[in-house]
Amino acid sequence: MRDGEANDNAVRNGSRLHIRHAPLLLPYAALCFPGMYARATPALFGFPFFCWYQFVWVGLTSALLWFYYRLVFGCR
Repeated sequence: MRDGEANDNAVRNGSRLHIRHAPLLLPYAALCFPGMYARATPALFGFPFFCWYQFVWVGLTSALLWFYYRLVFGCR
């Protein structure tokens, strides 16, 4: 199979990345640079910002992935 044929098949099958998938990069971008959130204040229930910020992103990422799963596979 030629490279062009594989690319054409990907386009036909809809397996190429679309701009609508860009929000999936948000958790990566938010957690990629720890220098931005590696601090102790503001504390929440005694947890430093560094800890609770990451825990909040675990929940947000799970919700985001669930939303995209339903978007892609829920209509089938």
